[in-house]
Amino acid sequence: MNVYPIGFNPTYSESNPSVEDISSLSGYAFLEFGAPWCGHCVAAASAIEHALTPLQLPHIKAYDGKGLPLGRAYKIKLWPTLILLKDGIELARVIRPTSVTDISELQQLVTT
Repeated sequence: MNVYPIGFNPTYSESNPSVEDISSLSGYAFLEFGAPWCGHCVAAASAIEHALTPLQLPHIKAYDGKGLPLGRAYKIKLWPTLILLKDGIELARVIRPTSVTDISELQQLVTT
């Protein structure tokens, strides 16, 4: 089983987990899709870091691009897309957050 970084992960991994790996996760985790050269992703990084760091949950930062299977499985159209998972199932997502407030719904789902 893969071990994913706890807290904010600054790096988009080019070796993405499989859909099966994500489905087998236990507990809460964040799955973020984007690319290191994406201006929206760079702009959102600070807000995502500030929102996720206190939660101390796994943060899987997946490099996305045309035809990559993980992004297609989650129907990703815009970057960054931040998805909250529980036991490998999507609970909610935020697309192109620009502030911690944009991510507050995901935070509330974890802390309630």
